[in-house]
Amino acid sequence: MKPRLRRILSKRQRRLARRHDAAIRYPDISGPVITTPRTTFDISERVEATPWAGVATALHVVDHAGLPAEIDQALNLLQIHRPYHESDHVLNVAINALVGGSTLDDIRLRRDDEAFLNMIGASSLPAPTTAGDFCRRFNQRAIHVLMDAINRARLRIWQNMPQEWFRQTARIDVDGTLVSTTGECKEGMDISRKGTWGYHPLLVSLANTGEPLFIVNRSGNRPSHEGAASYLDQAIKLCRRAGFEDILLRGDTDFSQVRHLDRWNVQGVRFVFGYKAYPNLKAYADGIEFKAWHELIRKAEQIFDNQDKISRRKQPRVKEAIVKARGFKNLRLRSEDLAEFEYTPGGCRQAYRMVVLRKNISVEKGEQVLFDEVRYFFYITNDFEISRAAVVYESNQRCNQENLIEQLKNGARALHAPVNTLNANWAYMVMASLAWTIKAWMALSVPVNARWRARQEREKREWLRMELKRFRDEVLCIPAQILRSGRRVIVRLLSTRAQTGVMLRLHASL
Repeated sequence: MKPRLRRILSKRQRRLARRHDAAIRYPDISGPVITTPRTTFDISERVEATPWAGVATALHVVDHAGLPAEIDQALNLLQIHRPYHESDHVLNVAINALVGGSTLDDIRLRRDDEAFLNMIGASSLPAPTTAGDFCRRFNQRAIHVLMDAINRARLRIWQNMPQEWFRQTARIDVDGTLVSTTGECKEGMDISRKGTWGYHPLLVSLANTGEPLFIVNRSGNRPSHEGAASYLDQAIKLCRRAGFEDILLRGDTDFSQVRHLDRWNVQGVRFVFGYKAYPNLKAYADGIEFKAWHELIRKAEQIFDNQDKISRRKQPRVKEAIVKARGFKNLRLRSEDLAEFEYTPGGCRQAYRMVVLRKNISVEKGEQVLFDEVRYFFYITNDFEISRAAVVYESNQRCNQENLIEQLKNGARALHAPVNTLNANWAYMVMASLAWTIKAWMALSVPVNARWRARQEREKREWLRMELKRFRDEVLCIPAQILRSGRRVIVRLLSTRAQTGVMLRLHASL
């Protein structure tokens, strides 16, 4: 970042801090703080401004990854480029999702924003109807080509990470989710197990960065695990190409993938999958000796056990009090115990480690205890070195993928079905999910100086963990004046945010 920009930014932050401090120290109690001053509207004839200054940095990151060139080289969906290329259509959908567009019709807001068009160097953007038509041009092969092009660009972002980053375990998560629709004519939709119409896309993601590696759209009645093994194989190859030495696959009970466990084990890939509690497994768990069970202590309990000097008063359990007062059935967890045994699943040639979690649950009604219930949860893994508790923790941490699915559904609005065919909606999901991917790429590209390593690493992690709405408000949504001078575009910020300094430092490094 230029010293002049750093000086202006510091000055604004100090001025804002003094303003907040003065409002607290010397409050004006004669009336409310929010008033309605006399306002007059005018329209500038020369000055152009846009509220999305941060998008300029986002596009620089995309260009730095070489994504437009990869898309144009791989995809051949348009016979004539007048004037748009394939990358223009893809980024048009991605930018719309990145700035909060909830439907394809919201593309018109950027298409009619002259300052925004000048900032991104575009004479125009594809219209919403043109964007829908582009989605309908995709078949399954073209969608896979697009995902491969995005992953090649992803590798360029990862290659800029320090060498120690690749020494960590690459955790690949897999899960399915339901995308409901009220449409009557959407090809490929079907009734899901929950009785709703829609699609059942599969998501394969990298837990380290929260990036969606593969999205596969399927009919609503398809099982969660269908086709998962082949995409997990592709994700393994991608992480190997990047330089990760240790890879861990994680999934719930629907993704046990017993026919593929031997192959992954030979390849040196670790896995932790939930396993269905079949009757034979529960019978085996019932026969385990009492001394073989060990109590599971959750991490939160370990922290508080090590801090005896800290006393915390528990908040009253409001929901539990209502359940007791009204005599509803209440399940209370009494204890959790762990044991393990070797088990050879059907379809496998060798035995694997089966960790079993026994939950002792007390079934209550009002103030009375009706009976005690024991429930078993099974986890299969080929890692015989980590502790039993670590196996359970890995499986529990996989649930963080639910947060990613939530962000893709309601943050980027990627897991939706705005078009009329299965493949068109699949293509839309891949293109719109780029909004979340671009956020992750921006976070990974934030430079770290050796002198300020601790603070800048913390800022990097904060960007990576941000919800898309907060990232949009703090990083992207900055009002700016757009000037064209010579062969360059000047984005003059008219306001700042708490994260503006990090954004400017990222832009300068690019």
